[in-house]
Amino acid sequence: MVDRRLLALGAAALAAAVAFLSIGLKGNIAFVLELRLLKLAVLVQVGVAVAVSTVIFQTVTGNRILTPSIMGLDALYLFGQMAMIFLLGGVGYATLDPQVKFGAEILLLMALASALLLPMLKRRLDMGLMLLAGVVLGVLFRSLQSLLARLISPNDFAVAQVMSYANFNAVRTDLLAFAAILTLAGVVAAWRARHVLDVISLGPDAATGLGVNWMATVAGLLLLVSGLIAVSTALVGPMALFGLLVATLAERIVGTRRHGMLLPAAALTGIVTLVGGQTLFQHALGNATALGIVIEFVGGLVFLLLLILGSRA
Repeated sequence: MVDRRLLALGAAALAAAVAFLSIGLKGNIAFVLELRLLKLAVLVQVGVAVAVSTVIFQTVTGNRILTPSIMGLDALYLFGQMAMIFLLGGVGYATLDPQVKFGAEILLLMALASALLLPMLKRRLDMGLMLLAGVVLGVLFRSLQSLLARLISPNDFAVAQVMSYANFNAVRTDLLAFAAILTLAGVVAAWRARHVLDVISLGPDAATGLGVNWMATVAGLLLLVSGLIAVSTALVGPMALFGLLVATLAERIVGTRRHGMLLPAAALTGIVTLVGGQTLFQHALGNATALGIVIEFVGGLVFLLLLILGSRA
């Protein structure tokens, strides 16, 4: 039987989607609906991908503050794109097939993320060291990205600038089909691993004692997280604190860390936040401000609150 809280979140997500599609609908209705459906599909994918990847990453690292973006994975993805622009030029980068380019970037991100994060998890660093490592990695990749940005031409820089911030008004619909396949595969894999995630949340010693191959399982989950982060970053740009926001809200709503509840709750919370927020800013506020800015602001407050509560515990 489906929990009533999940049903309520599902109803809220459906209501947000209907409002996004129907409010202010005028003119050539078929054309407008097609555009909105494409944008809605992107927002849903991003909300689900970020939420699921954050829940998995928090389980693997063993704390509720770390997210893939805080650990610098989105900065790593953007650095990889900047490196491609530096090597190929803006014209060469723009003329590459989007699906081929996206697939190569995902594979590169998975390889580098595993090489950077697996040694940290193997040594079982505490939360303070993991946060410090994440900050250092994020600063490193952003600094390298900034260095390459200074070495390319102004025209190439204009190509790179588009991908450097989250923009929900100019989403990448050309990657929609490929990203949908990857997102669906990632969500299915995460759902099938929900019971393993429950065991991993007990810690490496307990999980190993219960028969889980710790390093192999963690490596596979990190690859899954990297793929989902690449999907969300490619579609709308980097969002540092959105995952922390939706994962925290979902946990408060369902009141449990059991992944059979938490994964769908986080995914639905991500959909409600993105689709509902975009509907509000687009139709009620006339795009007076950017949704990404508000999400990062609220996510930052949640991050500070969690740090304060953790320090008092």
